[in-house]
Amino acid sequence: MSAKHIVYHIPVCPFSQRLEILLALRGRQDVIEFRVIDITKPRDPALLAKTRGTTALPVLETPDGRIIKESLIVLRYLDEVIGGPPLRRKDPVKHATESMLITREGPFTMAGYLFVMNQDRDRRDACADKLLSIYRDINDFLLEHNPDGRYLFDDFGLAEAVFAPMFMRFWFLEYYEGFQLPDTPEYHRVRAWMQACLSHEATGQVTREEIVKLYYDYALGAGNGALVEGRSVSSFTFTPHWRDRPWPPRDKYGDNASDEALGLVA
Repeated sequence: MSAKHIVYHIPVCPFSQRLEILLALRGRQDVIEFRVIDITKPRDPALLAKTRGTTALPVLETPDGRIIKESLIVLRYLDEVIGGPPLRRKDPVKHATESMLITREGPFTMAGYLFVMNQDRDRRDACADKLLSIYRDINDFLLEHNPDGRYLFDDFGLAEAVFAPMFMRFWFLEYYEGFQLPDTPEYHRVRAWMQACLSHEATGQVTREEIVKLYYDYALGAGNGALVEGRSVSSFTFTPHWRDRPWPPRDKYGDNASDEALGLVA
């Protein structure tokens, strides 16, 4: 058994980035051993045995071999066992408040991913409207609890660690859908929160270029390493490295780029 906690993860996964943000805030990157999983290949039977057949990542293995799944649960667990100032609020009312905001993350994430994976140009406006309605709801929540602040409370905490990776993944919506938050008052507070999360020094694990290039197949409706029809290599492949590939075409509704055009083969 490892003397450290082990996290099995996908490097670009937003749910894994939450854990990396926690470690960066604590300056404790040394306490976790990250083991990279290639989602373009079948799962290792040894890992499936540990997870009892589930494939969702990240998965944490404790030093004594116990398995903890679901990223929010893993995040809360590490927040308790790793030394340092807790992400979660100590005050019960404040913790309840941040938990209420975190319940909005699931619908928020789902709306964004359904938007980028949508292949029907006629449904684009409906997808955008759904996501914007959730942004407005979050905006109202932030106005209620901290109208003049940048974060939910005075500083970066649990809710920010949960949402920041999703704000970054939605760079794919800017690129492939031209999606932007309208510059109107009903989005001003959530925009300030989003910008504060994105500019925090603990959230720099990924770049816009990395997200756009690796998530190209999502924009074509193929997620989790699945192959797009007519292609032989997933955009999530480790080689060639994403930095060595050209930027994908922005028009997701046009002709799909080939493996060669995407720089996925020599």
